[in-house]
Formats: sequence, C-alpha cells, structure tokens
Amino acid sequence: MGGVEEDVLLRWFVELDDAIRARRIDDGDMQVAFAQSNLEGRAKTWALGLKLHDPYAFGSLEVFKSRLRQTFEPPRAEFRARTELLKLKQGKRDVHAYAQHIRHRTSCISFNPVDEYTLVSVFMQGLADGPVKTHLFRLELDSLEQAISIAEQEDFSLRQARASSTSYLQPRRCDSECPEPMETLLCREREGSLYRLQEVAEMQQMSKDRTLRLRV
Repeated sequence: MGGVEEDVLLRWFVELDDAIRARRIDDGDMQVAFAQSNLEGRAKTWALGLKLHDPYAFGSLEVFKSRLRQTFEPPRAEFRARTELLKLKQGKRDVHAYAQHIRHRTSCISFNPVDEYTLVSVFMQGLADGPVKTHLFRLELDSLEQAISIAEQEDFSLRQARASSTSYLQPRRCDSECPEPMETLLCREREGSLYRLQEVAEMQQMSKDRTLRLRV
C-alpha cells in the first residue's frame, strides 16, 4: 500500500476487509499478518519497525488499523470523516457496499466515536427508498451491525424473490411450428372429432361385414 491520502487509506481498508472475509481468515493474529503482508513503502517500514521493538504492537486488526490511521492520515481527517459519515447516502451502491462504506467512515472516528443510536439513524436515513428501508423503520434497532445484518438479509431475500418470479413468468420456448395454446386446443378437438368419425366408419364397416357374412 502506498500514499497517505485519507481516501487511499479508506479504500485500502475496504479492500482489506473484503479480502479477509473472502479468505475466511478468522484468527486475529492471522488477520494482522495478512494486512501487514499487503503494506508497501513507508507503511511497510513503519509496521516492521514497530514489530521489531514490540512483537505484540498490533493486538488485533482494529488496533492495527487505528495505529495506521494515526500515523498516516492527514490532519483533520477525523473531522472530515465525521462530516462525510453524517451526510452519507446509499446512492447507486448496493446495500453491502453502502454498509462497508459506512463501517469504514465510522472506523476513522476513533478519538470521539459516534454513539450507536446515531449510527443506526445515519445508516437508515441514508438507505435508498424501498422495501429494505421500510422494513428497518418498523424495527427497534440497538446497533449499527444489527441494522446492517437485517438490511443485508432483507435485500438478499428480495433479490431471490425477484429472480424466482422472473424465472416463473418466463415463457416456455418452443419450435417455430409449435401452435399457440388455442390452436393446440382446436387441433385436439379436431383430432378427437376425426377419431370419432373414423371410429363410427369402422363400426359401420364392421356391421356391413357382418351383414355380408350373414347373407353368405
């Protein structure tokens, strides 16, 4: 990782969390080691220097992120992060991307953290109008993570329902010569009529044959 701009650091944190989640790295020490392995330049030199003096300098991934921010974020970055957080909107992002963005804006505010009820309000107000937002406003939520979890579950359920509905309504494909339903019904009726006429003709022929036999 290179550069010291706040947005660069924020984007890197987002990519880091996604990579850790994708690799299912649950152990705290392994998370820190993975994060360190992706540092470059001055950030890598800084982290190695701390580890040489204190092997336990980074007790967890959150501690690692916090110390990295304190060292490399530009002045007034926390004030800017708080301002950006309070006006954050979902926009064209999906629910997961919006949740990730609000998580990292929140993680940038370490000296005077925003309380959970304010975070829940900011998250809910920033959601795009629709079923997910309506569902959340019917609930009593105690934390940002609870709100995010429910929002993502509701969004997933809606996507699944839309996919099932589209699949169910999709018309069946058939050959170009395949008749329309009404034509098929008429064809069946005609075939039935022809079959009955043929059956009557055969019975009449059989009667004639019997009559002929009797006459002989």
